[in-house]
Parts: sequence; C-alpha cells; structure tokens
Amino acid sequence: MSVATARRTSQDKPVAAHPNELDLRRIQSALKGRERYRYVSPNVSAVRDGYLIRSDCCSRKIDPKGGEIDIALIRWDAAIGEWRLMAKDHKTDGWIEESRYARLPELLLRINNDPDKRFWQ
Repeated sequence: MSVATARRTSQDKPVAAHPNELDLRRIQSALKGRERYRYVSPNVSAVRDGYLIRSDCCSRKIDPKGGEIDIALIRWDAAIGEWRLMAKDHKTDGWIEESRYARLPELLLRINNDPDKRFWQ
C-alpha cells in the first residue's frame, strides 16, 4: 500500500464527533452557572455519543442517603445534527427525551435554569 493510499484510507474513516474533551469541559464550566443546588459539584462523564451528568442528591427525594444520582443525559444525534437532552425518570430508572437543540449552549441553559425541576430534583 502506498503512502497516499494509506493517508486516504485513514482520512476516510468516520470519526466520532462526541464525546470530545472540548465539549466535556464546556459542559462542566456551564454547570457552574446553574440556579439549583449550587453547593454540589456535578460530575460530567463521556458516554457513547454524548455526556452523562451526575450529582449528589441534596434534596434526598431520590436517594435518602444523598448518594450520587443521574441528572441529565446529553446525546448528539449525528443523523439530524441535533443535541438530545434527556431527563432521568427515577421511578422507572429510564431516560425520557426532554427536548432537542441545534446548539449546545441553548441546551445547557435549559439544564441550568430548570424551572420545573426536571433535572435538579
């Protein structure tokens, strides 16, 4: 195989856009501006096609012991070029799609404001 063929072959391989370190840091930084439970430090981790936000359960409504719970799941839908924001249904232990966004900053505003307490319970 020639060098040119090797380069072309390696460049043709699809690269997963998400998760990536830059957006992980953007999410971590944006969460500092949230309105609820500002005294806890949420954890953001990379998952397939996106990011998982977890935090200590301060209200103890979900976990009476105050353990770490799922807050939100953010997924990039490459097929349509949108971010999917999902809230955790702690009763069924499943994820419910809450909304879709063209841009990550708009999605992060929704998580941070959370007027109906879907995320920061």
